[in-house]
Amino acid sequence: MSEPEKRTVTVKPIGAVIRAPEGALLRDILFEYGVEFPCGGQGRCRGCRVQVQEGRAALNAAQTERLSAAEIESGWRLACQCRVEDDLVIEIRQWDAAILADETAVPFTPQEGLGVAVDLGTTTLVAQLLDLQTGYTLAVRTALNAQARYGADVMSRIQFAVTDSSQHVLEQTIRVQIGSLIHQLLEAARQDPGRLRRVTLVGNTVMHHLFSGIDVTPLSAVPFETEHGGLQTLSPQQLGWPLSNDTIVHFLPTMGSFVGSDLLAGVIATRMFESENISVLVDLGTNGEIVLGGRDRILCASTAAGPAFEGARISMGMRASTGAIWKVMAADGEFACEVLGNAEPRGICGSGLVDAVAAGLELGRIGLTGRLSGGAPSLDIAPPVNITQTDVRQLQLAKGAIAAALRILLRKWRATPDDVSVIHLAGAFGNYVDRASARRIGLFDFPPDKVQAVGNTALRGARLALFTPEEEERSGDAILRVVEHVALHADPDFQDIYVEEMGFPSCG
Repeated sequence: MSEPEKRTVTVKPIGAVIRAPEGALLRDILFEYGVEFPCGGQGRCRGCRVQVQEGRAALNAAQTERLSAAEIESGWRLACQCRVEDDLVIEIRQWDAAILADETAVPFTPQEGLGVAVDLGTTTLVAQLLDLQTGYTLAVRTALNAQARYGADVMSRIQFAVTDSSQHVLEQTIRVQIGSLIHQLLEAARQDPGRLRRVTLVGNTVMHHLFSGIDVTPLSAVPFETEHGGLQTLSPQQLGWPLSNDTIVHFLPTMGSFVGSDLLAGVIATRMFESENISVLVDLGTNGEIVLGGRDRILCASTAAGPAFEGARISMGMRASTGAIWKVMAADGEFACEVLGNAEPRGICGSGLVDAVAAGLELGRIGLTGRLSGGAPSLDIAPPVNITQTDVRQLQLAKGAIAAALRILLRKWRATPDDVSVIHLAGAFGNYVDRASARRIGLFDFPPDKVQAVGNTALRGARLALFTPEEEERSGDAILRVVEHVALHADPDFQDIYVEEMGFPSCG
């Protein structure tokens, strides 16, 4: 049987030229170049749009339903629904984003050998190779989570795992990918794999389960609880990694339900568990995770904020990468914008959306209910980029969920915003968002000087855990003993508070 004919796919703007067999799925080719598939390649969203500039890509029912006639005429297609049938020149709608690593110096106790810290995120991965004797970072590797081809968020991956009985596919995908990253780290630093002593991973509860081989079915329905969120110890042999079985692989324990070990690592990194004052740690993504407390008591909760903070499900949304409007201000009665990479504006990321809505409120273009003035369907920010009425509603849903969760945790603590000493804002969104804008839209009811961007605390906490002596490996238990998980869905007032928090405050 003859081999399929090879075709050439040229990808703009990155300039990649790919040779692919005729009939290959465009989805499988483009995933490696940063194109994400929010609905898992099911053709239910528009997140993987590409513009075909040369060549032919066939339409199907999913595309004619999701794309307008004008878009189809202009060559737009859904990459997840196309095969390579011709030589193609395409421009991707998405761009690779800078993945937030962490180089902050941490205290350590010198040890022999090497260690790898891994922040296993739903969307991105970061892995660092460290010399345990000196504490130096020898190499860093980042990547998009290869599981994303089966769904962009944790719930879509749970659905894939449970409905299609395909959890083993997700497990194998992430184990192979992280094993490959470790191999790349060792090669880049020219280190002997035999020197690798420890690998420490952190991530949300779903990533914890999928990597460790724990059934995610309990996380698919109310009450969304799991009995297997503890410290996981695995051998390289179990994971299919060609490393010595003397290498210890640990996935740190979760804090409860959808509050994962990435937040536990953040608690360790910020040292909030040592503070006599109340502090807050917030990690904003599709699933917003919040920790509130101090030395003797810690409350944690998670809430389905939706993907607006990451620029997803926004009409011209994109992640914080080249071409994204990341900052918007009201100046002389108009919008003034800054674009990442000093490029022409292509879309708007989460921080830009927060700014745009805050500026729209100041300019009177958006009302306190979220309605665009004059009933306009959209609001021009920087041509060709605009935000629609639906975009504003998506942000209201996201910020309402976070604000409501904070109110409930404060009420349970019997505290007020004035009692909180600091808000630690973790992750990529926290790195970019303007604190005054966040307060203006009602995301945080705290003075901007109390809100601090703290970067990738998940990775920093994983690095700290690498240096924990083996006999103290369960030292995280001391924190977990004072942790109380608050199930927001079980609070009778959550829905009412959520609705209240969807509106915008009358002043900043």
